[in-house]
Amino acid sequence: MRIQLNGQPYDLPAEVDTVERLIQHLQLERRIVVVEHNRRVLEKEDHASAVLREGDALEIVHFVGGG
Repeated sequence: MRIQLNGQPYDLPAEVDTVERLIQHLQLERRIVVVEHNRRVLEKEDHASAVLREGDALEIVHFVGGG
């Protein structure tokens, strides 16, 4: 399946079918990311139920600490 991820085309393996699985696939830490799915910011508790479909647009921002 092909989605738009942070403005770029991105091909997903078949088993990556939810936002939660996408975060795992990208090896991001769930607690420090914000996900916009088709122009809607998702609550963390909605990641597992947010199903991905061909052509979906996602923006993922992850936070990195530093000083």
